[in-house]
Amino acid sequence: MSTPVRTNAPAGIDPRGPRFGAAVNLVLLVAVLLLGTTPAAYVVLAVIVAGFALGAFGGIGRTWQGWVFRKVVRPRLAPPAELEDPRPPTFAQLVGLIITGAGLVLGLAGAAVAVPVAAAIALVAAFLNAVFGLCLGCELYLLGVRLRAGRTA
Repeated sequence: MSTPVRTNAPAGIDPRGPRFGAAVNLVLLVAVLLLGTTPAAYVVLAVIVAGFALGAFGGIGRTWQGWVFRKVVRPRLAPPAELEDPRPPTFAQLVGLIITGAGLVLGLAGAAVAVPVAAAIALVAAFLNAVFGLCLGCELYLLGVRLRAGRTA
């Protein structure tokens, strides 16, 4: 009798979920840029920051965008061809949290220009993920994995 192979990899996720979340964030980030440095821009950016915090600390599946994807969008789609490791997109949530969180904190501290600047940086990443499936935060995660593997080899 054979013994099943155990891995440390968590259960896979539908790769369309993070892309959906990126598309939602893209729309919200455009709204932040259009709102400029108004109080409404701060509120929208705070919603984005909260979503990134949920994803970074609870896992990619815990974001409110992930919930909408699972409950509303995914039931209307065919099953995914393959599942992906949730660790890279979860790390990408942390990167998004750092960028947008810094913009929000700096904006609240009086550097109002930080709000649209952080939104613009995050918008580029959200656009690349939503439109082309290129997740910059995921690529950073994979680079870190390769660098760590090179040190231990």
